[in-house]
Amino acid sequence: MKQTSTAACKQAPGVIAPVVDFRRCEGKGDCAVVCPEDVFEIRKIDAADYDKLGMLNKFKLRVHGLKVAYTPNADACRSCGLCVTACPERAITLARVK
Repeated sequence: MKQTSTAACKQAPGVIAPVVDFRRCEGKGDCAVVCPEDVFEIRKIDAADYDKLGMLNKFKLRVHGLKVAYTPNADACRSCGLCVTACPERAITLARVK
């Protein structure tokens, strides 16, 4: 269930986007639950992203089913920040789109 309204959002879409740190993300999906813009998708980590991780991070991901949060709809983000506060691993930051 979505927890915010458009009034709580700070930016127009496409200005700010969430960035997920795969070294921290455990794919629990709290971000996907709270995001009013459906920015997130929880799925198996891509091989290219997995290969960039250190041994300890790879082990941690295996324990958590190799699931992480991806942002296929990042351009819809309106910078409400709910994902940042919902993430128990603090794996999400908001950054200005380049």
